[in-house]
Amino acid sequence: MDIREVVTGFRDAAPLEGLDDAWTWAPAPRLDFAGALSADGKRLLQLNARDSFDKDLAVATLAFARAHEEEIVARNPYFGALDGFEAPGGHRFDSVLCIAPEVHEFYDYDRPELTPLVRLAFPAYSVEFAGDESLKEAITRFDLMRPNNLGRDPLPFLKMRFANTRTLGRSTNKGRGFTDPRNLESELRQLDGSPGSFVEFENRHRHVWRVEWHDGYYVAVWDTQDGEPRETTLGELLEFSAAQLRG
Repeated sequence: MDIREVVTGFRDAAPLEGLDDAWTWAPAPRLDFAGALSADGKRLLQLNARDSFDKDLAVATLAFARAHEEEIVARNPYFGALDGFEAPGGHRFDSVLCIAPEVHEFYDYDRPELTPLVRLAFPAYSVEFAGDESLKEAITRFDLMRPNNLGRDPLPFLKMRFANTRTLGRSTNKGRGFTDPRNLESELRQLDGSPGSFVEFENRHRHVWRVEWHDGYYVAVWDTQDGEPRETTLGELLEFSAAQLRG
C-alpha cells in the first residue's frame, strides 16, 4: 500500500507545515488529524485531536515519534512511551506515546487494510505509564486517558481494589483495576469509621500499598502482602498517596 497516496487522498488533506512527509486533514467537525510517514516509510504515525488541535504540538509530537519510534516500541510494543519530549507553546507534556494497531483498531470499519500500518502518536506524561502494560491493560488505559484531548491534565497510572463495610461499595473485579485518582481519594476518605474496610492502590512502578481502618487509618507497603501497618492521619495519607502517583 502506498501510504502517501492514501493520506493525500483524504478529504481536505494538506501538507503539515514544519514537517516533511506529513499532512493534516479534518474528517469531521471538531476533529483534526495529523499524520507523518515513519522514518522507513512503512507506517503512518497519526495524531488525532478533538476540539484541541495545536499545529506546533502536532509537528513536535510526530517529529519526536518518527525520530524515536524504534526505541518507543522496544519499551512496549502495545503502549510504548518515551520521556524527554519538550512540548512547545506552554504545554506540560514530557513524553510521547505510540499506540499499536491491536490497541487502537483505527480504520477497522472503513479501511481495515490501513489499520495494521498505523501507529497513533500522542503527547503524554511520564507518570501515566508503567512500561510493561499488557495488551488488555493498554486497551483499558487508552480508553481512560482520552489522549486526543491535547489540553488534558495528566492521568497518573493507578490501579485500585477496595471494599467498604459501611458504604457496602467494593471492587467488582478480582484484582486491582484502573481508576482515576479522584476515586482513590474518595475511597480513602470513606474508610473513616468503617472497621474491616480496606483500599489497595498500585502506582506505575508496580508498588502497592494497603490502607485499612481500625479506629484510625493504617497504611502498609503491600508489594509482598506482608508489610507492617503504621498509623497515619487522613491528611498525611492523602498527601502520601498523591506523592506515590506523581513519582
